[in-house]
Amino acid sequence: MGPHPAVAAIRLAVRRVLHDLLNEHQTSAEPSARPPHQPSPLVLVACSGGADSMALASALAFEAPKLGIRAGGVTVDHGLQAGSDLRAEEVVLRLRELGLDPVESTAVSVGREGGPEAAARDARYAALDAAAERHGATAVLLGHTRDDQAETVLLGLARGSGIRSLSGMAAVTGGPGAARRYRRPFLELDRQTARKACMVQSLPVWDDPHNADPAYTRSRLRHEGLPALEKALGKGVVEALARTAQLSRDDADALDTWARQAEASVRDAAGLLECAKLYALPPAVRRRILRQAAIEAGAPAGSLFARHIEEIDRLITGWRGQGAINLPGKVVAQRQGGRLVIRQG
Repeated sequence: MGPHPAVAAIRLAVRRVLHDLLNEHQTSAEPSARPPHQPSPLVLVACSGGADSMALASALAFEAPKLGIRAGGVTVDHGLQAGSDLRAEEVVLRLRELGLDPVESTAVSVGREGGPEAAARDARYAALDAAAERHGATAVLLGHTRDDQAETVLLGLARGSGIRSLSGMAAVTGGPGAARRYRRPFLELDRQTARKACMVQSLPVWDDPHNADPAYTRSRLRHEGLPALEKALGKGVVEALARTAQLSRDDADALDTWARQAEASVRDAAGLLECAKLYALPPAVRRRILRQAAIEAGAPAGSLFARHIEEIDRLITGWRGQGAINLPGKVVAQRQGGRLVIRQG
């Protein structure tokens, strides 16, 4: 008799990701260029002790040895609750009981920039990047589920920040110096499957009180917003939102490629952007070129919003002699003699 369907589902999801990692690892260097005793790749799981990441840790511990992959774990202590250090120690013990090695807890200091959720996320990823570098890990697995993806799409929709926001989280994303460090094996599994897998394996699970705290936007969305949508529209909203994310991601990737290819064709011999040629491009392509030009001039990507790009765009599509536009990072955009100049002010 095989494992419970929920356990089989989480293991299959992890197995697929590990196979991808092995293929990438084996093709990353020519055989002759590889050291004779190259160690087997190390994969870390980021684990909070919650159901999603505990299920992920258990699946990694089961699947990795069968493929000759070393499996370890990291838990991040955000220090936001009393006793969080003890909670982190418990998670370390649970990961070791699963057979993971190396395992560590790392404490972070959460700032205030961008709000509490964004600040905690930034601190967490910085800690995970540092742990991956320290241990020489090939990848870090994250326990985001299809439900998390649906929430991310709705948050992007509420911000009105374009198709890239609607594309949610990618299955593979990078970190500093590692373009494909983070992997999300559970993006096509629902949260209930992960919880069920923990239950049938008798894995203790910690429910973070922040996940039920109405002070947090994502918590309100999870406990009030999505249930209201399902009540109004019927079941299947989460699956539909996750599907929207994938379709949006495909469209956004295609538009990004188009913009990269078109960028050279709208510059003059001196490398300046020609307004007439920009005007002839579809708005979605033109605005991508403008955003990239602003970033290259020194505007921080995280501070560059849709309204900034729309202002620059009006220098091309609604030209009435308006003056220079100030952008984040002390970058200035202005129209000069049919050319668009974006530079440090």
